[in-house]
Amino acid sequence: MTVDLNLEHVPPPAKKKDYRIGAVGAGFIMRDCHLVAYRKAGYNVAAITSLPPDEARAVAKLRGVPKVYDSAQELLADPSIEVLDIAVPPHRQLAIVREAVKHAGHIKGILAQKPLAANYREAKEVVRLCEKAGITLGVNQNMRYDQSIRALKTVLQRGYLGEPVLATVEMRAIPHWQPWILELGRVTLLNMSIHHLDSFRFLFGDPERVYVSARTDPRTKFEHRDGIVLYILEYASGFRAAAWDDVWTGPAREGAAPDIYIKWRVEGIDGLAQGTIGWPGYPNATPSTMEFTTKLEPGVWFSPRWTEVWFPDAFGGTMGMLLDSLADGSEPAVSGRDNLKTMALIDACYKSVEERRPVEIREILD
Repeated sequence: MTVDLNLEHVPPPAKKKDYRIGAVGAGFIMRDCHLVAYRKAGYNVAAITSLPPDEARAVAKLRGVPKVYDSAQELLADPSIEVLDIAVPPHRQLAIVREAVKHAGHIKGILAQKPLAANYREAKEVVRLCEKAGITLGVNQNMRYDQSIRALKTVLQRGYLGEPVLATVEMRAIPHWQPWILELGRVTLLNMSIHHLDSFRFLFGDPERVYVSARTDPRTKFEHRDGIVLYILEYASGFRAAAWDDVWTGPAREGAAPDIYIKWRVEGIDGLAQGTIGWPGYPNATPSTMEFTTKLEPGVWFSPRWTEVWFPDAFGGTMGMLLDSLADGSEPAVSGRDNLKTMALIDACYKSVEERRPVEIREILD
């Protein structure tokens, strides 16, 4: 076997691009990620709405969206809209889906922002509503479309690393906590760690249990519990995955020099892969990286590189996933049904923090 460095780090383009997309939400993630990636991919964003409507009008002018609605209800009632792209806070997503399913005659698919909901129970209701209405639901778990994570998935599938033994993520980054997070009582695990937890599922499948230790972040002034979080996922095979999600990183905003990064590493029986996530460099276009070594080519490090970046390029992949599922009738790669397992893992993490013990994922699933 020889090592092939075409690692499929970007997904193929969508087979059918002309579905008419209605966007709900006009914040940063829609303005600077979704709409930028969709234009680059050639997708057809036909309308947008947000609260306040003036924000949607400004974004429509900036990104060339032809139609602006003053409310989600008006956009949903437009019979020409075929795909709904939702980018609102997780605890407000269920209400929009409740309205959307009333228009299942013309709305064929929904791409819901991650987190799918504030908790597993609400996420389960989102999935139930869409399945009952016959609407295809995809979830925007966009770290699965980060280029280094997709390349790592290819490396694992080709067996270059052999049986996985240990995977780790080390995040030293300072997020911008949006105001709506104060309403949830859930901070790092739901809004940041969900990327890593879902990526572990994408790469290695579902764990049996999780153990989480958490403390508050000294910089975050509102009341919270899960600021800095450390967690271990235990798999039946003996494989382990773990992450340190450190949103403090030292006094980088209080006078000390910063040391900001996200690193990942996977050790296997036959090889080792490691890399970085470029997201902390945003708005600079900083590609993620990877390098790997394998017993198949002893003593050699392979270091593929690319120009694409997570923000915004990965967002073309998540919408493309949904459009492909509509075109050929397949299940989305990140379907609502699959994403319930990520949401159950999140709830298990919070239960572990509250009860200070390992929690089996089946305690949440029902």
